[in-house]
Amino acid sequence: MARSRVRLIERLESFVIPLIQQEGADRAVVGFWPKALLAVLKGISKIYGAIVWLRMWFFRIGVLRRWPLGCQVISVGNVTAGGTGKTPVVEIFARELTKEGRKVAILSRGYRRKEKPFLQRLFSDTIEPPLVVSDGRRVLLDSETGGDEPYMLASNLPGVVVLVDRNRVKSGRYAIRKFGCDTLVLDDGFQYQRLRHSHDIVLVDKTNPFGNGYLLPRGVLREGIQNLRRADFIFITKSDGNSDALRAKIRKLNNHAEIIECRHAPKRLKNVYGKANRDLSWLAGKKVLALSGIAVPQSFEGFLRGYGADLVECVRYADHHRYATQEVINVVNRAADLGCDAVITTEKDAVRFPRLASVAVPVYYLRIEIEILKGAENFHEAVSHICFKPFKRHPDADR
Repeated sequence: MARSRVRLIERLESFVIPLIQQEGADRAVVGFWPKALLAVLKGISKIYGAIVWLRMWFFRIGVLRRWPLGCQVISVGNVTAGGTGKTPVVEIFARELTKEGRKVAILSRGYRRKEKPFLQRLFSDTIEPPLVVSDGRRVLLDSETGGDEPYMLASNLPGVVVLVDRNRVKSGRYAIRKFGCDTLVLDDGFQYQRLRHSHDIVLVDKTNPFGNGYLLPRGVLREGIQNLRRADFIFITKSDGNSDALRAKIRKLNNHAEIIECRHAPKRLKNVYGKANRDLSWLAGKKVLALSGIAVPQSFEGFLRGYGADLVECVRYADHHRYATQEVINVVNRAADLGCDAVITTEKDAVRFPRLASVAVPVYYLRIEIEILKGAENFHEAVSHICFKPFKRHPDADR
């Protein structure tokens, strides 16, 4: 029953998301029902926008409180829903901070992880501690229980504590008390205002900065782009190093934040079911089936084509899709029938794959890392500058 419900939600997403991501006027939409749906979504987005504004106003006047925890709290987030490439940025921040001698904890909500039923959580009379995905020495939970991104971060970051809880004030206190952490990296934290931030780092995807300009659910904006003024640092991601027009637009919205351009650079192919990894040069001329369940599959598929792969077929699932064993077997067998040399997926997808004893063709995931293009010499310099400069909140930040 639970899996069929998830499939229904994914089918609805597959229908709605292309509509809300489109640019241009609603009159370009064809068909009565799509037009009617967009009209309803537009009305809901206005209500949502009013709620977001009211919530932020309550925080500004003190009706809702921001809790300080007495340590560095670096928020990494965005104003849009998904697709900015946030996880690799969180990873490299945590890694560089650890190199500087900080005891780092990543605090995540654990989006779409397996949770107890809502009513059971609502009427529970016990306060449960945060889930410990990693205690800094061992990975303790799988991706289904801890969440895709927390599990991936825990696997790639030895020495970094990774905690999951909706209440990140609670998980922050737990990180300090239980693990002695002195630096908290708030994953997807720009909208999470209950915890006071030392620095707000906002990512803006150059390929689709603000969607079609509408708030959720008509568009992809979580809040109005004018709220970029709260950001202390803005990272333009997926950049080609030539973002002058976007920089100018951002500067009109925020005249104090430092702007850094970076790109998501493929580094290698890692074997999901074996040890034989590959250099990216191996892709040239190879027949490949691309498999993904992410917000923006076009970037991933573009990387493969850029390295000379012949994409025989692209199989796309909804973002955060939880793969059944038979689904992966079917895809691998399909690749074998098409004469493919490999199935290539993303790292986020690979953590959701079931374990298989053998596969008909090799299955690799594309390992992505962040490279600085403008605004800093390298990521070490950027992190040092951001995290070790004296904290000074800009007066426009909470306006």
